[in-house]
Amino acid sequence: MIKIQAEANVPTEHGTFRMIAFSENVNDWMPHMAIVAENTDFSKPVNVRFHSECITGEVFHSKKCECGQQLDAAMKYIHENGGIIIYLRQEGRNIGIINKLKAYSLQEKGLDTVQANLELGLPADDRNFGVAIEILNLLDVKDINLLTNNPEKVKYVVDSNVHLNARVPLQIPANEISKGYLKTKKDFFGHLLDDNDK
Repeated sequence: MIKIQAEANVPTEHGTFRMIAFSENVNDWMPHMAIVAENTDFSKPVNVRFHSECITGEVFHSKKCECGQQLDAAMKYIHENGGIIIYLRQEGRNIGIINKLKAYSLQEKGLDTVQANLELGLPADDRNFGVAIEILNLLDVKDINLLTNNPEKVKYVVDSNVHLNARVPLQIPANEISKGYLKTKKDFFGHLLDDNDK
């Protein structure tokens, strides 16, 4: 079972957040995180974003995905409206950065993100959002507005003991490189996206 290992207030360009590290072991260098806005009202439905780690998009500003922009947009929204970002250490849909770069290499040869993972013998998406529900339970959050375009995340909440009050879209416009990636998200995974080709 995971538990709170450490927490502190962290000032960012989007505002100050309470950052809480969750893991089974205090020596875990890759804990999941809850990033809690100062003005969060826990007596009302809490705005929540499940966000999986993406070093290429968040740190190096890759144009292949919209992950870094989604995290920035979520932090801005949460700071302004209150809420929590649950930051999950599930790099590359939970295949890890090494396999992610191998998949990128296959994408350079014409495969899409799903085809590349399958070619490597990996699942199309190996993420598990059950730990996000566990974190919400540890924070005693019972009613949420979920910031997502992903129906799988919605299903995890609906099937849990946390009540889904509403879904809040978090769509980032496509660029010339990310169009194919977002099309795969929509066509294969059923993400609730507008037409990014417009």
